[in-house]
Amino acid sequence: MSIPSPARPAGKRPAAILVGFMGAGKTTVGRILADRLDVDFIDTDVEIVRRTGRSIPDIFTEDGPDRFRLIERNVVADVLATHAGVVALGGGAVTTPAVREALAGHRVVHLRIGPEAGYARVSGTDRPLLASEDPAARYRELLAERADVYGSVATIEIDAHGDPEVVTDALVDALAKELIPERTR
Repeated sequence: MSIPSPARPAGKRPAAILVGFMGAGKTTVGRILADRLDVDFIDTDVEIVRRTGRSIPDIFTEDGPDRFRLIERNVVADVLATHAGVVALGGGAVTTPAVREALAGHRVVHLRIGPEAGYARVSGTDRPLLASEDPAARYRELLAERADVYGSVATIEIDAHGDPEVVTDALVDALAKELIPERTR
């Protein structure tokens, strides 16, 4: 299904911003969506690594989480102001009030994932926030803490369980409904 490109104000504005907890598929779905919309894709975690020349675990370990969130906030603000494609935010970006404020007025998609499915996707990866004696319990705890925050910034909610192509199909349908005025459908 083809959907029209969103109208842009004088400056650039992302076509869609994907938020959700780690393992929700923001990067995978974001790339597929960008391809379908024929726009660029940017993952702010990848952009942080590119700009700093350091991995996210290294930033967390060497500089601490507060410094990482400051870097992330600055990268997100810049990307939201300059990128007209699809943007995937890091799972914790919305925990920063300035990022939540920057998302106001944007098309924000919350990719919802349950704790079992999400943890299965990230198990065995190098995630600084899951460094604990029981990473699965830590995953559930963090997801529960953040669930309301994701919902509070979202203009569209999508179930992210299942195949990324199917999840993207649902997202494209939701975007089409939002972008095509009721009278022209």
